[in-house]
Amino acid sequence: MNRRRRVIRSLCCIALAASAVSLSSLLLAAEPAKIGFLVKQAEEPWFQTEWAFAEKAGKDKGFTVIKIAVPDGEKTLSAIDSLAANGAKGFVICAPDVSLGPAIVAKAKANDLKVIAVDDRFVDAGGKFMEDVPYLGMAAFEVGQQQGAAMAGEAKKRGWDWKDTYAVITTYNELDTGKKRTDGSVKSLEEAGLPKDHILFAPLKTLDVPGSMDATNSALVKLPGAAKKLIVGGMNDNSVLGAVRATESAGFAAANVIGIGINGTDAIGELKKPNSGFFGSMLPSPHLEGYNTASMMFEWVTTGKEPAKYTAMDKVTLITRDNFKQELEKIGLWN
Repeated sequence: MNRRRRVIRSLCCIALAASAVSLSSLLLAAEPAKIGFLVKQAEEPWFQTEWAFAEKAGKDKGFTVIKIAVPDGEKTLSAIDSLAANGAKGFVICAPDVSLGPAIVAKAKANDLKVIAVDDRFVDAGGKFMEDVPYLGMAAFEVGQQQGAAMAGEAKKRGWDWKDTYAVITTYNELDTGKKRTDGSVKSLEEAGLPKDHILFAPLKTLDVPGSMDATNSALVKLPGAAKKLIVGGMNDNSVLGAVRATESAGFAAANVIGIGINGTDAIGELKKPNSGFFGSMLPSPHLEGYNTASMMFEWVTTGKEPAKYTAMDKVTLITRDNFKQELEKIGLWN
């Protein structure tokens, strides 16, 4: 009898243990997948929007987003360790310095984490793009083309004659994405009929407003006396804002200047002004970038489907004084 009880007791223990293991497995299976989303400037509206829409993707598809600010290299590498410790399987990152690419990839591999770069593409020790790392970012040349077409379109809308219209394009050819943007812009201007010899280039030494003012001042003195109206372009908002400031100092009225930047978020203060030669900006889609990269990572870690090595985002919206508030509100960039 005692032997029978011992057998029954043993069988009960085994059944309970099996049930516990089964329950544990079910709980683990039910736990949502975790991915990281690391950004270099968490306080910026652009990255706040990317985070918000990454979280929306998580709610829609059933995964958790761990958000971490990584303003420097040390915090970036530490964040990757933290993600692994918290059970993440991969992460999306806009690195504080693209040259950290090799270190980020090595740290990710050491922690068995997958990685997708967003906005800024990693470069290796030789300064070349790390094309083996999946990347989602702006289609630079195509966005530049849209910028150039918008400037030419506004000039035609105002009835400008190409004979007395000139363009000043601030350039920063050391940065591949910057060169592609301005190359695309110039191509559209030429296709719209602006003569090649009516396009002046102002090479930038620094990518800020003062640097753009200095470069544009050097270009404006080369304009012929026939130049009455100006188109002003550049790789981003600040390079165009500085150029517009230079045209003001040179005596060009706001009505005779059409400046269009790229990014949108750096142009809000200028677009709030009732009158300026800064006409507008090509606003990209941080909401789509946040949602899409988070979704791509979730699919990668759960199904094994690796994203494309390069996903180009060419959807931009021209924001001007007439529509900038409404367009920024749509994607959560209006404060």
